[in-house]
Amino acid sequence: MERGMRDDHVFHRDLSKKYPLITHGKGSYLYSEEGTRYLDACSGAVAANLGHGIEEIASAMANQAKRAAFVHTLRFETPVLYKLSEKIARFAPDGLNKVYFTSGGSEANESAIKLARQFHRDAGKPEKHVVIGRWQSYHGNTFGSLSAGGDIKRRQVYTPNLLHFTHIHSPNCLRCPFQRDKGDCDSRQDWSCSTSLEQLILEVGPQNVSAFIAEPITGSQLGSVVPPDNYFKEVRRICDQYDVLLIADEVMTGFGRTGKTFAIEYFDVIPDIITFGKGISAGYAPLAGMIVHDRLIKGLIQNSKGKFVHGYTYSGHPVSVAAGLAVLDIYEREKILENVVEKGNYLLQKLIELKREIPLIFDVRGKGLLLGLEFAADAEGTPFKQDLQITERINEKAIELGAVFYPGSGTINGYLGDHLIVSPPLNSKTNEIDELVHILRKSIKLTIEEIREAGFYDSAK
Repeated sequence: MERGMRDDHVFHRDLSKKYPLITHGKGSYLYSEEGTRYLDACSGAVAANLGHGIEEIASAMANQAKRAAFVHTLRFETPVLYKLSEKIARFAPDGLNKVYFTSGGSEANESAIKLARQFHRDAGKPEKHVVIGRWQSYHGNTFGSLSAGGDIKRRQVYTPNLLHFTHIHSPNCLRCPFQRDKGDCDSRQDWSCSTSLEQLILEVGPQNVSAFIAEPITGSQLGSVVPPDNYFKEVRRICDQYDVLLIADEVMTGFGRTGKTFAIEYFDVIPDIITFGKGISAGYAPLAGMIVHDRLIKGLIQNSKGKFVHGYTYSGHPVSVAAGLAVLDIYEREKILENVVEKGNYLLQKLIELKREIPLIFDVRGKGLLLGLEFAADAEGTPFKQDLQITERINEKAIELGAVFYPGSGTINGYLGDHLIVSPPLNSKTNEIDELVHILRKSIKLTIEEIREAGFYDSAK
């Protein structure tokens, strides 16, 4: 056997790494076969929104599997499909009333990109095909969603295969890519991060641009960065002016993660398409999709004979949809949104206190229970060297201490800059928040000691 290759048959995410084997989970905790308990302080990949081991959800899935485990939605549908679609439409902003299901967020964004293309083409605008995304954003790993996204490291391997989509900078007032001051932008009512969208549309040609896709709060690639208050209002105005569809990627932020059902609600804007995933099934089954505005549906009926030229085998999979319906029932019954606001404010204050205590923490940000920490070598925000992998080190220490977070890098330019997402389950309790902050504090301090001893952080205290 070759060096570094493990003696098993799993194609691991990292073939050189040995992962703990999780035998079960309960609430906010996961348990390994060795009996180690881990506090799931990132809800897996910001997906396990209700924690683990909920019998109600498992029973709903099992009951549906007993009735009909699978039907192909090109030929048949199931009652549970109608129930979940109706409930999602009720939660969605006005005008978004049709729900298309997929298995994951990448598929959801791929579907939205293709729908935007077909909508314009069939309306007599065949040149409209370019999607504008944002650098340091993430929309998935299929070629279409990867092309629209701005995750530089993930894109580089596949550059020859990517579509010719274009990008603008993501808004980040702390590290403004335009070197502007937020106060100046606000006083002038002129935000380069939004006006750059109009400039790019004009450069590409409005007749060629199909859609603009953006996360309302930028997640994994920037670490929970909230845009300026008027950002999306300007984006909506520009999209309307040039007949460009606005796709809000709510795969990470949707269904309560930020304290609103959808994060776009913070900005008083109605998009043409909302994509969702993760929280819809709270991680209990692969489920995602898109919610489509009525005007697009009317366009499909009028210009496309009602047919969307697209589909997946597992679209609307009955067992996954049953999981989603049970999850939304719990969100409503247990007033999960209220808990997110309460615990999110509590966690935010604890992290702000941690920032005052530990100089390594450069910024604390986010909404609800999607909070981010950015790390820097000094008070001016000087980034650490890329190969130090600061947040990976912090997370490794946390795992040793019994908690897991969501580390990230490339905060500044896709390469430099380190951040960590803190995103526990939406039904977290106060004592669990206290525990994760305690472990986080200890993990950061252990990392400081480690890099100081290696001579990488002279100012550590």
